[in-house]
Amino acid sequence: MRHLMSPLDFSVEELDQLMDLAADIEANPEKYAHACAGKKLATLFYEPSTRTRLSHEAAMLNLGGSVLGFSSADSSSASKGESVSDTIRVISCYADICAMRHPKEGAPMVASQYSSIPIINAGDGGHQHPTQTLTDLLTIRSLKGRLNHLKIGLCGDLKFGRTVHSLINALVRYENIEFVLISPEELRLPDYVRVDVLDKNHIPYKEVVRLEEALPELDILYMTRVQKERFFNEEDYVRMKDFYLLDKQKMDMAPKDMLVLHPLPRVNEIAVEVDDDPRAAYFKQVQYGVYIRMALILTLLDIHVD
Repeated sequence: MRHLMSPLDFSVEELDQLMDLAADIEANPEKYAHACAGKKLATLFYEPSTRTRLSHEAAMLNLGGSVLGFSSADSSSASKGESVSDTIRVISCYADICAMRHPKEGAPMVASQYSSIPIINAGDGGHQHPTQTLTDLLTIRSLKGRLNHLKIGLCGDLKFGRTVHSLINALVRYENIEFVLISPEELRLPDYVRVDVLDKNHIPYKEVVRLEEALPELDILYMTRVQKERFFNEEDYVRMKDFYLLDKQKMDMAPKDMLVLHPLPRVNEIAVEVDDDPRAAYFKQVQYGVYIRMALILTLLDIHVD
């Protein structure tokens, strides 16, 4: 039995197999429509989510399985003080696989140590968000045709953005990857990512404050929102939240084949007018998220469809 705590839990070869399976699911959905008949996914969401929770649920339903769970800590026994380890032992009696989101870093890892079913980390604090990273990788591979030889701009909240940290960790394993880190000083990429991941792997990167400076040279622009829930003080959030706005005027500066990705939800960092630009891939990204989670559920449950 295996779990998914971090994108690095899968080797590059295993990720390729996972993405090949997701591509086959996209091409032949009917072939997989009953692959998980009789199987149950538990969604334990201690923190609010729209896309991640519904995407896991849609993935399981598309595979012919069923879903149970809760969408907030208030509606679970956590509000009575039940520990994560006890909750997962109980849930292991009800379900075959579990997706967990928790505001505390490392909570899904603790759950995996007590669980008798596979656990998918659906986001833990500012730490990891591996299924979003798998979604990002599949989106890039499907639309760009490769995961190597790319210059990637990461823009916005690079300090607390767990999607950014997970994506960097995953992409440094591919050849000829270069990053442009676009953020205000206060939301710079943390040292533990910059030093322990980028510097350690000799990955070229540069840090800039102005989005306009980076745009003309990018293959991928990965936008993020400034996350209100990660700030301790309202004033800092208000000062930072409108720091970047990608609009039609800025898109005119970008290469014709650049892709714009965003883990969503968007607040106001991408103008609605950009949605109609063929380079805007963030809603396609959501669809790829369902395919990769379907592939992940099949892989963790060791179900093979001929």
